[in-house]
Amino acid sequence: MKAQTLKNVTRVLFLAGTRPEVIKLAPVILAAKDMFGTRTHARLCLTGQHSTMADEALAIFGISGDYNLSIMTENQSPNDISRSVFERLPRVLHEFGPDVLVVQGDTTSAAAAALCAFNLGIPVAHVEAGLRSHNLAAPFPEELNRKIIASTARFNFCPTESSRQNLIHESVDPKSLFVTGNTIVDALRVISESHDLSRLNAVGPGIRKPFVLVTAHRRESFGKGIENICNALKQCARQFPKHQFVYPVHLNPNIDGPVRTHLADVPNIVLLKPVSYLNLLRLMMNCELVISDSGGIQEEAPSFAKYCIVLREVTERRESVDLGLSELVGTDPLRIVDAISKKLGGNSLCPSVPNPYGDGHAAEKILEQLSTIGATR
Repeated sequence: MKAQTLKNVTRVLFLAGTRPEVIKLAPVILAAKDMFGTRTHARLCLTGQHSTMADEALAIFGISGDYNLSIMTENQSPNDISRSVFERLPRVLHEFGPDVLVVQGDTTSAAAAALCAFNLGIPVAHVEAGLRSHNLAAPFPEELNRKIIASTARFNFCPTESSRQNLIHESVDPKSLFVTGNTIVDALRVISESHDLSRLNAVGPGIRKPFVLVTAHRRESFGKGIENICNALKQCARQFPKHQFVYPVHLNPNIDGPVRTHLADVPNIVLLKPVSYLNLLRLMMNCELVISDSGGIQEEAPSFAKYCIVLREVTERRESVDLGLSELVGTDPLRIVDAISKKLGGNSLCPSVPNPYGDGHAAEKILEQLSTIGATR
């Protein structure tokens, strides 16, 4: 696709605040600046959430924000986030005058921004549209957020055919639906071309192969859930003493406290402080197995041909489950132990199948559709 095919677009505003949002929008931002040429302004508005982690992600791709809403406050609620976005984003929208606002994923800030743009008559494009767990309580509040965005979006960029079908079943306008693949595959391709992810020693001393990568931090697991996860990990660490279990621990006290209480004294469990995204990818590339409650890791693991045991009862990323690339075990310690034991005990870790999340060229497909916005407003 050549730059002149995007002649109808003159101004695109991307909005991101969390590290995952930055990572998944970065390939689209880079491609936009390359493809649109000098006629088009592609600008990035940061919300100011998770600024340290977001800045790290921006640096990986060599991009920076043009605006910053600076909405982050201590212990803020989803309602606090929404109020701040509604108060501060209109000024940016009026000043820049975008032809389209591009949001990603399912954060409260993305949903509030989509509503804000919709109310001002600005078309909304949703990257990673149509993911559904069909349970408003899990993940919370993300499941409702993405339903809100889909209802406002002129363009719903679905990572898979099943996500498109989810929106069809919700009576979202089929003309707004485009299957593009997931931009995380684009991002990993870009990162792999510019960074050496094989360097395990860059993560820190004391980590050795074979090891299992563990991440668990979701709000739904606070309390009994995280205690169950810790007890299962402790049992598996004793059952497989030759394996390390490497766990970058989220700083939230609801996670950090119980994890360190239950696991700090287990010799082959390595508890790390939160790691950079590059080091997380290095851990993923070099590990034998992934255990996680993260949504993004369910997409990243297949890109590295790593099997993922998912510490959730439901997932909006069914494709990897259906292909045998991952399995849902929730926080039941018996199910967790059984799944880990089967995989480390000799079962084939990850089947050889094509990545269900795309070919690494989602950004180009997204921009091709955005090129029509000037003709359809």
